[in-house]
Amino acid sequence: MLSTYTSYNLITRDMLTTLNRKSEETINAREAQYYRDNIGKVSTVDEFLGDYRLFNYAMKAYGLDDMAYATAFMRQVLESDLSDENSFVNRLTDTRYREFAQAFSFAEETAVAQSDAQMDDIIGLYTAAMANLGDVQTEETRYYNIVIDSVTNVDQLLNNDRMRDYIFTAFNIDPETYSREMVRNSLTSDLDDPDSYVNTTFGARITELSGLVADARTKINSGTLSAAEKAALEAKITSWNTEIVSASNYLALAAAYEFSEDGTLPTGTLAQTADQKAATNEAYIISGPRMTSAGALLNRDYFERAIPSITTVDELLADSRIEEYIRTAFDLNDVTVVDATLKNILTDDPDDPAGYIQTFGGNDPRYIALNKAFNFQADGTLAAGDTAQTAAQTSSTGSAYMSRYNDEDDEADEKLISRYKIEANAIETVDDFFSSLNVYDLALQAFGLDPDTESTYRIKQVLLSDLNDPKSYANRLGDERYIELAKAFNFDADGNIEPPTLAQSEAEIQVVTRAYVTAMSRFGTDEDQEKAEEEASYYAAQMQSISSVEELLADERLVNVILHANGIDPETVPEGFMEQIFASDLDDPTSFANQQAERKYRAMVASFNFNADGLVERPEEKAIQSRRGIYQTIDNYVRQSIETDEGVKNPGVRLALYFERKAPTITSAYDILADDALYEVFKTSFSISDEVGNADIDAQAEMITRQMDLEDLQDPEYVSKMIVRFAVLYDLENNTQTSSAATILAGGSQSISADTLLSLAQLRTGGI
Repeated sequence: MLSTYTSYNLITRDMLTTLNRKSEETINAREAQYYRDNIGKVSTVDEFLGDYRLFNYAMKAYGLDDMAYATAFMRQVLESDLSDENSFVNRLTDTRYREFAQAFSFAEETAVAQSDAQMDDIIGLYTAAMANLGDVQTEETRYYNIVIDSVTNVDQLLNNDRMRDYIFTAFNIDPETYSREMVRNSLTSDLDDPDSYVNTTFGARITELSGLVADARTKINSGTLSAAEKAALEAKITSWNTEIVSASNYLALAAAYEFSEDGTLPTGTLAQTADQKAATNEAYIISGPRMTSAGALLNRDYFERAIPSITTVDELLADSRIEEYIRTAFDLNDVTVVDATLKNILTDDPDDPAGYIQTFGGNDPRYIALNKAFNFQADGTLAAGDTAQTAAQTSSTGSAYMSRYNDEDDEADEKLISRYKIEANAIETVDDFFSSLNVYDLALQAFGLDPDTESTYRIKQVLLSDLNDPKSYANRLGDERYIELAKAFNFDADGNIEPPTLAQSEAEIQVVTRAYVTAMSRFGTDEDQEKAEEEASYYAAQMQSISSVEELLADERLVNVILHANGIDPETVPEGFMEQIFASDLDDPTSFANQQAERKYRAMVASFNFNADGLVERPEEKAIQSRRGIYQTIDNYVRQSIETDEGVKNPGVRLALYFERKAPTITSAYDILADDALYEVFKTSFSISDEVGNADIDAQAEMITRQMDLEDLQDPEYVSKMIVRFAVLYDLENNTQTSSAATILAGGSQSISADTLLSLAQLRTGGI
């Protein structure tokens, strides 16, 4: 009969072959197939406990077959909250139960419209999009300036969507309601011809409306109207002024281009002169959805060009662009600050106790700053030799404007983001998404989509799309913006919220992070534990946004967490190995991952939701056991079968195999004392008598730590030497009678052989 060590060595020197051979045995293959075929059909704890073959297969896989009768106990194990340190399974000292519970997931994952990571990402995109508006304006202006010089007729201009959008923004034309005929006729009108389209259509209307506004103002100022009549007239004035502005835009449009009445350009003439092009560029930038730095600089330049010619307060405030500049520079955008307020401030003496600033402004520092920035007299004029501002005043006003030009937008963004967080967290259906204007507006703008022009039907179909399906609505649009929008929210096909699609499920992330902290702080200090928890937190946070294998493997910190959590030293993993592991088809027995004797790699890959292209996809069905759990259970079952079958022939071999598997998980002497098999290996290896078992438990623990440094059990070479020592001494001890190990593992006896003596010689030269 072969020695214990020789038998052990025959099994482990080509563990892959041993594992494959055992898994291919008829009974094991049949049970594994039954497990694969049926575990996905189970949806409740009762169904699982009620299927004898499934339940017993899983129990044996985790070394718990002797507890298969205790279904009430195992129910508590399976129903425990693994995230709760005080849950039933986490209070059990035997870690096999926690490993068993981790292999299953009967708890529902949290359904949310957006995870914290998705929300952070979309807010970050929105913030970046707003910050990059200036870059967008610059690029669109560059494109416009190049193309406009090659335009030869008006239809060529209007048929270019990008150019048309630029023009509409510059001249404030609504792209949703515009008339192509009206725009084309305006572009081909001659402003010098009183009978041209724009002059007869818009010029005449402006004249008419201006007369109506003047008449209405006269009536209002007459003092003969009731309050209701005044309000009605004010409403009409507002409407007329809006129409005047719109009509003026078409006049400006006509003035900006050189097209002939037939839509062509005179020979040798460009569509715009240099001055027209510059004016259009400026109008485009100023008319953007918010003030950019480029727009602010244009406003400052405009003010600095205009201010030398200003001689009265009325002239100053008559220019709406200058007025807005002043309001922004001096932080006077309050709704209570009207034109009359500004005029009173500019013409007041701030040192006069009876003056406007002290009487009505309460010495508001903003009022005083505005007053001191200009040099107007009490009647709104300038004294002889004075200018509206000195050079120093103009420079100071410009500095104030440049520091405040985007304050209003920043404040609006802060409010929008704050409301978004609240409202997005309350979303339960896709209809809720559309009901919240804050969520809708921010989400679309984050991906470069215009909330005012987008079709709500299209957005809804995008959000309901299954991105795993290449034929889904979002994928068929062929626009990455819509695909990213769909990824940012978690709606199912019926429009209800569901758990986020992650590279790893919440349960799997929890398994990894917990295992990592345990592995890295097993023998460490409090500082080691803090560092491990920090890395675990980093892993959990980053896994919320990982979208591909490439992203995952590019982050060394994430890879190290994964490997350590699975009991693998990153230093032992060759370059390029992980790429091959993750590229493996786990259903192909010949794939790279399946050719590794270390089965942890299979379970590791199976714990992720990557498809064949290495991209994250949502698992097709909700199951009580993940792919990782299935592979791990089947692999554990095969390993348990090897140990059990070998134990029938030689219980020492089973003990050696068991010790090899469990050694890296030992964290204290009490782990050895709590496990009869591990304790038997220890006693045999160090020739400890059975009588020691009668000593105080703490004394026994102290004895174990005196005999060996438990941290050495993390070293495969040390474990190998210890197994050699155990095997030799086991054979010597069990030469003529059955050992206590045999009692534990239900074995028999074995005689000393030449193999044992050879192992003993190796042990003496190798040392332990």
